[in-house]
Amino acid sequence: MTHTKMKEKNTDKESVKEEQKIQNENIEEQGNESTADNMSEENSDEDAKSSDMTDEASEWKDKYLRLVAEFDNYRKRTLREKMDLIASGGEDVIKSLLAIMDDIDRALDAMTKSDDIEAIRQGIVLIHQKLIDTLHAKGVEEISAIGQELDTDLHEAVAKFPVAEEEKKGKVIDVVQKGYKLKDKVVRFAKVVVGE
Repeated sequence: MTHTKMKEKNTDKESVKEEQKIQNENIEEQGNESTADNMSEENSDEDAKSSDMTDEASEWKDKYLRLVAEFDNYRKRTLREKMDLIASGGEDVIKSLLAIMDDIDRALDAMTKSDDIEAIRQGIVLIHQKLIDTLHAKGVEEISAIGQELDTDLHEAVAKFPVAEEEKKGKVIDVVQKGYKLKDKVVRFAKVVVGE
């Protein structure tokens, strides 16, 4: 081969190398641009995610505040309803006792006008029975005590009295003040004397 041809071949090789170098640089630049684009896309994705998280947090906060307000309104409403129920329950009892009060007024009036003690006594007994029936209708019961073992859930011992009979020891032998239950709740403990 001639010297000229070899020179041309070397020149061709150099030009091919140069072209490859330029192509590699172009590819590198494109890679850097795409990396930059990817980074900017990732940043925008992160911004969108953080914006979504902020929106979601704001939404949850709003839901929480609404729930707290609803619960507060519910609590106030139920408290008001409970107070109304207590007031109307007391009103119902008072209305039923007013009829007995009227009977007592008539009995007092009859005592001033009549000398028949037996008729007045029977009238008082009837009023007493009417009061007991009214209380039973409202769920009030007398606590039975005499002859029973002392039960501190129902009775309050105010005195102890010595007894000769063995079976009366530790049992209620007298009631100083009657006790009452409203359904299963003790309203007033029975004050009792216990045998010892």
